[in-house]
Amino acid sequence: MGHIEAAHLSYTLPDGRLLLDDVSFRVGEGMTAALIGPNGAGKTTLLRMIAGDLPPQSGTVSVSGGLGVMRQFVGGIGDEPSVRDLLVSVSPPRVRSAAARVDAAELAMMERDDEPAQLRYATALTEWGDAGGYQAEVAWDACTVAALGIPYERCRWRDTNTLSGGERKRLALEALLRGPAEVLLLDEPDNYLDVPGKKWLEQQLATTPKTILLVSHDRELLANCAQRIITVEDSGAWTHGGGFASYAQARIDRIARLDELRRRWDEDHAKLKELVRMYRQKAAYNSDMASRLQAAVTRLRKFEEAGPPELAPREQNIAMRLRGARTGKRAVICEGLELTGLMNPFSVEVWFGERVAVLGSNGSGKSALLRLLAGEPVAHCGQWRLGARISAGLFAQTHDRPDLAERTPAEVLMTEHARLRNEAMAALARYELQYCASQPFGTLSGGQQARLQILLLELAGSTLLLLDEPTDNLDLASAEALQTGLESYEGVVLAVTHDRWFARSFDRFLVFGSDGDVYEAAEPVWDETRTVRPR
Repeated sequence: MGHIEAAHLSYTLPDGRLLLDDVSFRVGEGMTAALIGPNGAGKTTLLRMIAGDLPPQSGTVSVSGGLGVMRQFVGGIGDEPSVRDLLVSVSPPRVRSAAARVDAAELAMMERDDEPAQLRYATALTEWGDAGGYQAEVAWDACTVAALGIPYERCRWRDTNTLSGGERKRLALEALLRGPAEVLLLDEPDNYLDVPGKKWLEQQLATTPKTILLVSHDRELLANCAQRIITVEDSGAWTHGGGFASYAQARIDRIARLDELRRRWDEDHAKLKELVRMYRQKAAYNSDMASRLQAAVTRLRKFEEAGPPELAPREQNIAMRLRGARTGKRAVICEGLELTGLMNPFSVEVWFGERVAVLGSNGSGKSALLRLLAGEPVAHCGQWRLGARISAGLFAQTHDRPDLAERTPAEVLMTEHARLRNEAMAALARYELQYCASQPFGTLSGGQQARLQILLLELAGSTLLLLDEPTDNLDLASAEALQTGLESYEGVVLAVTHDRWFARSFDRFLVFGSDGDVYEAAEPVWDETRTVRPR
């Protein structure tokens, strides 16, 4: 059994902003702990420190029992090109090193198939076996069957870009939960999972003997699985020893306690300063008061050196002004539409002002439908078209935005939306993005990337919002702000979602069934299992 202990961790961003200051916590053996807090508070940075990807600028990290890590974005473009590469990426270090040597030896043989290259390849295969590679492949077969419905040998070289975000997450989770590591770091493991997948994850976390530290914003998952809540906010961290059910009240009580401590400190500080002022006046004409003045000055100095108590955390204030515009009555028309190999032909019309939640299992074609409506090349049969004055804006599920990767939020707003710097900063401030305005998009947290995408949709004036899992990386305050913004939005919203809370705010439900049929339901449908169709 393993454990995690972080002691006095600090980290300052390249722009000089203090992100983490004296952060300490412990996750004991066999415990499932959740790391929560506002987007950009430093949760992923903490996980990277614990994983060894990022050295802490001060403080120490101790991990026992072997460590398995799942990053926030699994199998992104160019990261793990094949299913085999993805499974290798979440394997123990020795397996990863052996796989890299096999790959290098195979490449050398392709370039020059001589005796030395063959010997290097044979040696690499021997090292692969010694590292446990063949045993890992047996376990990977169980993982691919469970996650994709396909044996490992049939899908090992399949491009991960052909998998949905949920399929990638499920595959990585299967490998980690079946693997030898006794400690797992899971960054947003529920993102992109359909509801049956989330229920499966909840069951696994509740029964696994492994020590788990996870980042999640899914309240139901937290309520069902988290035994301890570690909150990161305002550069610090504090731990609630109970579950999520009592967390909200615990945070309210903590804020009230911090406010009271600060009020008392301010009162005592004012009294000491007044005492020094009084003795200084008296000492001016009475030398006997000099010793009392010195004692009061010393007392005030020590009081100020000890410093005030911790300030209560600042509440987030996010204002999303999604406006849209008036369009034709019929916004989206699909007639006998079929996305090749994903679903049976279906027809549907979406009218101006409607909010349509697109539900169903992972891999059933929901994201592909949104990409098709956004104008991307997606193989299909049948007809589809957008109505008059419809301008589509797509929120990308996996945040794959090569057009933004190296650019900063301020730069994007100033160049693409013709805004002066002060106007750009004001818009970013409404989304609580002013502090990362000069960071490249690729370095932002998942939640910050999500909020920037929504801001760009707002500024573009899109009249059809195609939102692919928009709440997955948003903290609670941001998700509530998005829902409030959509309520006043003048236009059409089509949203793929597995967020049970978010879906309740929609008025139509388009369900991609497990048998390939696409149908409408009066209420959200969450029990559609994974679709396995010919590839």
